[in-house]
Amino acid sequence: MLVVFSALRLTPLSLCVLLLVSSVSFGQSRLTPEQRTARYMDSVRTQPPLLLAFLRRMPKGGDLHNHLSGAIYAESWIDFAAEDGLCVDHTTSFLIAPPCDPCEKYASKPAIACAYRDHVLYNQIIDAWSMRNWNRGEESGHDHFFGTFDKFLLATLNHVGEELAEAASRAAGDHLQYLELMHTADTMESANLGAKLAWDDDLASMRQKLLADGLKGVIADTRKKLDRDEAQMRSVLKCDTKDAAPGCAVQVRYLYQVLRGLPRESVFAQILLGFELAQADPRFVGLNLVMPEDWYVPMHDFDLHMHMLDYLHQVYPKVHISLHAGELAPGLVPPEGLRFHIRESIERGHAERIGHGTSVMYEDDALGLLKKMAKRNVQVEICLTSNDVILGVRNEDHPFPIYGKYGVPVSLATDDQGVSRADMTTEYLRATQSYKLSYLELKTLARTSLEHSFLSGVSLWADAHALRRANACASDNPARLTSPGCRHFLDSSERARMQWRLETEFVNFEKQF
Repeated sequence: MLVVFSALRLTPLSLCVLLLVSSVSFGQSRLTPEQRTARYMDSVRTQPPLLLAFLRRMPKGGDLHNHLSGAIYAESWIDFAAEDGLCVDHTTSFLIAPPCDPCEKYASKPAIACAYRDHVLYNQIIDAWSMRNWNRGEESGHDHFFGTFDKFLLATLNHVGEELAEAASRAAGDHLQYLELMHTADTMESANLGAKLAWDDDLASMRQKLLADGLKGVIADTRKKLDRDEAQMRSVLKCDTKDAAPGCAVQVRYLYQVLRGLPRESVFAQILLGFELAQADPRFVGLNLVMPEDWYVPMHDFDLHMHMLDYLHQVYPKVHISLHAGELAPGLVPPEGLRFHIRESIERGHAERIGHGTSVMYEDDALGLLKKMAKRNVQVEICLTSNDVILGVRNEDHPFPIYGKYGVPVSLATDDQGVSRADMTTEYLRATQSYKLSYLELKTLARTSLEHSFLSGVSLWADAHALRRANACASDNPARLTSPGCRHFLDSSERARMQWRLETEFVNFEKQF
């Protein structure tokens, strides 16, 4: 039955209700897609499952702090180790080269493939190689986390292409467009080369010796190896075929990963290789120093490492540097060890980005440092899950909101998502719930990740804070690019193209709401 309402037949109360509904509907229709999306997010803020689904679909830009070896889940390492015929120590869960013991209960060195038929062993390995089921009361998160890498080390050697495929696939599932993977791509050749040299305080002399004694060959070998690894990645993902996996669309670049816990000769050789690779191969966009900041060598040689970076930055001034600094907490090192690492990494190490920065408020003149970071536009890669499980720093104890208060640019990052058993969506969910972030604040995090990426070319944004685009693209709609001037601008800048792609994905995402 069709019911026709006439204003003359409505009661005063019914008329008020009808006018209110019409007003709300009219108001909703006048909202922008961004405003409607923000309203939807606010409506599910207290419903974690729905909030998670929303954040999963949201475009997130780039992950700038992602260790390749830590990005892989333990289940994959088991598969790689089984493929290589490796054994596992039943007590310690360390991988061991064959021959292996038979698949018998309580065998001391069974083939790791035995774990496929022994769920107790399988689960034991996963727990030992990740933070799954880790118990704060039995072992520190710091020690368990950093203890995982040596356990699965042998599985990492022959499967880099598959590792890249997994990292790219997971990024695609998180709606990331870009990855900067930290990767010791030369498989320690430069470190071994450096170990053969006697230390010389004359860094220029050390550099010349390394270049003359084989480092140029290491550069060539590393590039060839990466060619093979990327070819395997594309094969695994079926790129350039009709069945191409979503991971094929993720842009992957590399930061050469220096192991700062090695002897000084090896550290210098690796840092030099990182600068040389970034100059020779556009896939390497910079370098970073890794390994626990609180270990003896990284603490003892910190000043020397900054001296190395300072010297080589003068030789290679265009090479980008991101440094782990302030991945510390009170009690982990003496108080004086908390007071200068971030500042020195910026002023002497020439870091354009800081990884973690968790202990910033323990630095000398912390507020002055924050102001300097904001003025210099030094970005901080925030790894909330990692900082929680390794350092026990979370929620209001974390400086994440303080960086924002002082205008320091930040973005979220996964750090070692395979070991942490997390992903980028987890980081966005944690940030949203812990700090009550709005949808617009989440968009800013995603945009900041690409703005501070080490991709080549100028930015899409003439003013990133005010979201004012470069003149060439100022009047173009990301949903339909028509301007020849904007096309030319994007063609000339890899960074701007990636940023335009993010804006396009935001438009498509917000249409759903």
